[in-house]
Formats: sequence, structure tokens, C-alpha cells
Amino acid sequence: MLAVRIHEYGDATVCRVEAVDVPQPGAGEALVRLEVAGLNFIDVHIRLGRYAKSETYRNALPMTLGMEGAGVVERVGEGVADVDLLQPGDRVAWCVVRGSFAEYAVVPAARLVRVPDAVDLRHACALMLQGLTAHYLSHAAFELRSGQTCLVHAAAGGVGGLLVQLAKLRGATVIGTVGSAAKAQLARSLGADHTVLYREQDFRAEVLRLTGGAGVDVVYDSIGRDTIDRSIRSLRRRGLCINYGGASGLVEQIVPLELGEAGSVYFTRPHLADYIATPDELRSRAAELFAHTLAGRLKVSVDRSFALTETAEAMRYLEAGRTRGKLLLEMPTC
Repeated sequence: MLAVRIHEYGDATVCRVEAVDVPQPGAGEALVRLEVAGLNFIDVHIRLGRYAKSETYRNALPMTLGMEGAGVVERVGEGVADVDLLQPGDRVAWCVVRGSFAEYAVVPAARLVRVPDAVDLRHACALMLQGLTAHYLSHAAFELRSGQTCLVHAAAGGVGGLLVQLAKLRGATVIGTVGSAAKAQLARSLGADHTVLYREQDFRAEVLRLTGGAGVDVVYDSIGRDTIDRSIRSLRRRGLCINYGGASGLVEQIVPLELGEAGSVYFTRPHLADYIATPDELRSRAAELFAHTLAGRLKVSVDRSFALTETAEAMRYLEAGRTRGKLLLEMPTC
């Protein structure tokens, strides 16, 4: 099979398309024939070595990239049919399991979710890492309620666009930052109440203007290094800043006194893995996302699809900040 692997950390040129053996599922695992894989910023960070010391994401080199995929179960290991009731032919999707930039992947059965027949596998893939992230951010890390106001950075992006929609479903007012007028239009079409062109406007000043000086209840910050200080200062008293990504670079430190000076605010840097820690939690979040999609309440935006062999090009496209939704990698067999 073909797989995209790295033998060293670095820019997109370290990605190699290689022929490797098809892996075999062990006990509690399933072999999945992929149709699509999802490309996310976490793949860039892993490629750059930023998670080389992380207990959650570190892996030995060489490694096959990819933390998200969707496809059809080809074979199951011992105990899977009895415990997880998965069978060959089942349509499945998953995330936070490395190795999806390949034609086949072995995935722990407990990390797989069944995809309803009416849901396209491309949309199902887009609802895994990004959709589940948007869900836990709006439902658990900070449980949005009607009447509250949130600031969503990159509101026209993959997670941001889904987060805007879920926040509106929970009755919140949404302020979204975007990089262009076209992205502002997209964010508003998804439900954003206000958009801020961050390249032309100071988003903190706009947040304070829009909230009458009070600030927002929660900031969802996926940008990181370039925005985190102003994100913290955009909060209301005792508000919460959630940093869940680092498109501009990872946040390396927060000065505790700054949290006090900003109004005794809170800061957290969560991992999706801790919010889908059990099969029940994973599948209940996914089921709600699928239900919203089938009912027309949640729009999944796929920006572009690249061939698996174009992974390096797709990564450069992502890193350039050009995305307006999900980026997918199509398998050669599709």
C-alpha cells in the first residue's frame, strides 16, 4: 500500500510517499481500507516535531502521518466482533489515532465510530477531529448557554466554522475573527453575529466595542502565539480563554499575574483525547454531530480535496492560511 511517512522532522518536503506492507489487526483492532483522510494543523505540528515530547502524540521515526480518517472495515482482530460488534463492510470514521495518511490503517476498535448510511464518508471524516473538537469546546470545556457571548478565532476555518454553528445552536452570540471579506461572508452564512477582519482591525478593541466594554464569556483561540495575550484581555471578568491550537505557533507560557490583571480570568489548553476518553463519550459526541448534519442543522464545509500523493502540497496550502473549511486527502483507490 501507499503511505505518507516522515523520517525526520521539518517542512513539507520531509513528507515521502512510500510503498509499505499492509498492517495486520491484532486483538481489539480493525483493519480499515481508507477512502479519505483529514488534514489538520496537528499533522503539521507533528511533522515539525513540536509534539516529539508529548505523552499523547509522540511517536518514533519513521512514522506514517495522519490523525483522522474514514473508510470501510476490511478485517477485524480477535474479540472485535464480540465486544465492539464491528464487522467487515462497516463504514467507520475515527480520529486521534496516527497513521491515516495511507491506503489502509489499523485502528483500535474502541476508537471507531460507525457512520450512518445517509452520511457521506467525506463529511463523516470532517466531523471527526474538527467536529468533535468543536463539540467538546462548546458543550464541555465551556458549556455555552443562551445569552452568553463567545469569540471564535478563524471562524471560517474547519473547526471555527463548525464551532460557530454549534455555538448558535446553543443560543450564544458569536463574534468571529477572519482574514478576508470572503471569509467574513462565509462565517456570517454559518451564523456568526459579528465578524472582525483581524488584519485590518484590532479584534480586542472590536470585542470590547461590541460587548459595551464587558468582554466575552469565552474565547476559543486556535491561533496561539500571535493572539493569546489579546484573547485573554478580551474576556469578561472571570471569563475563560481556551487555547486549542497554534496556527501562528504554540503558546509556550502564560504569566499567572496577567490572568489576574485581566479580571481574574481562567486559561486552559485542552486535548481532544481527554474529551473522547471512553468509547461511550466518543460515540455520543459523534452521534449528536451526525444527527445535526442529517437534520440540516450543521453544515460541513469541505474546502478542497488533494490526492494522497499531494500531501506536501496540501500541507503548504494549510500552512498558508488559505482554507475555508476541511481539507481532505483522497486515496488512490477512490
